[in-house]
Amino acid sequence: MASTPDHPNDSTPKPPCSGTSGFRVESQSRREFELEFMAGILARHPFYTDVLRVHACNLAAIGEHGRALQLDRLQVRLLPHRPIPWYNLACGYAALGMIDAAFMALERAIDLGFNRPRLLRNDRDLDSLRDDPRFARLSRRIESITATCRFD
Repeated sequence: MASTPDHPNDSTPKPPCSGTSGFRVESQSRREFELEFMAGILARHPFYTDVLRVHACNLAAIGEHGRALQLDRLQVRLLPHRPIPWYNLACGYAALGMIDAAFMALERAIDLGFNRPRLLRNDRDLDSLRDDPRFARLSRRIESITATCRFD
């Protein structure tokens, strides 16, 4: 999943999916701590989009793709005009084998300005899409957009 800003013009740094928590409880791994910590924040603030994104990333990293997908869907409802939530939704659908839904979400992310061809090429979450001709078409589309705009 992406860890870039939710909007191409948003220069606010976002934490990587692997997490940024500096505190570590010895009996827990960093990811376990973050899962518990983020769940606590979301219990009090269920629409905190930055926490939703990081929590979904951590859930996907431990194979909880269904739970991550629920959070990705919520992010898309909260931030419908931002490309990163749609990209993350595409990753969630792809991880669950929901190929058509993944392509629709990925296309929407690109329509909204997603411009990271290198991420698209290397993101393991999208492996289930790579043999589909639609993936090559979307890859060419994003390459042509970024070649024109020089974002990547």
